[in-house]
Amino acid sequence: MFRINKSGIVAFVATGALALSGCAAMEDVATNPDKEKTRKGAGYGAAAGAVIGLLTGGNDKFQAAMIGAAAGALAGGAVGYYMDKQEAKLREQMAGTGVDVVRQGDNITLDMPGGVTFAFDSSDLNSQFYPVLDKVSATLAEYDKTVIEVAGHTDSVGSDTYNQQLSERRANSVATYLSGHGVDRTRMVTIGAGEGHPVSSNDTDSGRAQNRRVEITIVPVTQENVEKAKQG
Repeated sequence: MFRINKSGIVAFVATGALALSGCAAMEDVATNPDKEKTRKGAGYGAAAGAVIGLLTGGNDKFQAAMIGAAAGALAGGAVGYYMDKQEAKLREQMAGTGVDVVRQGDNITLDMPGGVTFAFDSSDLNSQFYPVLDKVSATLAEYDKTVIEVAGHTDSVGSDTYNQQLSERRANSVATYLSGHGVDRTRMVTIGAGEGHPVSSNDTDSGRAQNRRVEITIVPVTQENVEKAKQG
């Protein structure tokens, strides 16, 4: 996970605009009030187009889930192999589904675009996506020495409040489905990120489509992670 302050985001976007269109475009992106939501959010910038990953690592619910799973903590040398096997299985299962599998250290994130998981402006799961979630559920149930974050994200269309609520409903829809298909609910933490963590520009249809997504981030239960959770 990474954090970029607002000035850093503006600087990155402005640099890209300068390379394409010169100083005038740079000033437009940096100052045009219509581009405010493009500049907004931790994430869009140095890793534009990349999955954000874990958002709840420091909050009480994540810490409680990690501590609750402490009895099954993986030994240090086994962590990489355990996550390697899980990653390989998920990559095989997600091939051709539209879901990206991203490995960041020992964490694995499944990036699920809204176009394949939900109808536009809806938190009801598309029924054609059930078989994909069934595979995810089976793998998460098999590799149960992990804590799972389910994060909902939106584009910038609509109000901040509405998008926050929509992102929360989408995260809860996915978590409810997983828990109904063999994944222990106590392992899962949900969060609605609203429009605050874009991975692409909200000024284009394709960019907004990338920003409408649900991310499932899988974190191994290790003694180190448990100790961090206990320390808060």
